[in-house]
Amino acid sequence: MRFALPVRTLAIATAMAILPTVASAQFTVYTTLASYLAAIAAPGTDTYNDISLTASTPGPLNRTAGAYSYRATAGGDGLFFGAGTNADRWLSTNQATSAITLNNFSSNVRGVGGFIFGSDIAGAFVATGSLTIAATNATGTTTYTVLNPTTTTFFGLVSMSAFTTFTITAVQPTGAFLWSTVNDLTLGAAPMNNVVPEPATYALMATGLLFLGGIARRRKV
Repeated sequence: MRFALPVRTLAIATAMAILPTVASAQFTVYTTLASYLAAIAAPGTDTYNDISLTASTPGPLNRTAGAYSYRATAGGDGLFFGAGTNADRWLSTNQATSAITLNNFSSNVRGVGGFIFGSDIAGAFVATGSLTIAATNATGTTTYTVLNPTTTTFFGLVSMSAFTTFTITAVQPTGAFLWSTVNDLTLGAAPMNNVVPEPATYALMATGLLFLGGIARRRKV
């Protein structure tokens, strides 16, 4: 059985938006799947369709998304809940106030994204509410608020360094409950054009520039 804990008094937002509260940890935000996929390499997706529907599952869960691995942990009682429908299952928490924490990513993961929204006690989509996403890498933590997301609201982050954690927390609305829910988590590596050249590459570049500079000087003589 899915459980709710005492609510906190917070206002419900009336428009969908993504609001960064800290912006110093070198993350780039993507709000469409297409733009996110264009910013990463070799994407892999975890659909969660193997999760038991409307049933509690003990965590942590060691999961894969294509060639990448990661761990999912639920706060509170440590249990996950299979939300959604038989045709499209979502990963959610057993307790409303529990967060979903994703960590232990493969070392080459630079992109984390998915469809992030809220669900009710039965595991059905809730149209209003907000969720907080906190992402941590080597430079620090950045927190975002996603207002009134739907099942097609995509939120993705590309990091300049390896991800440490990616946490999703439902903000409890006044007089009601909301459960953190994620679907089709997509992980990816940094694209080749964003790879920093190795020191040997820089040395070859410098040698080439010096050679071209010498040619230019000889032509002026």
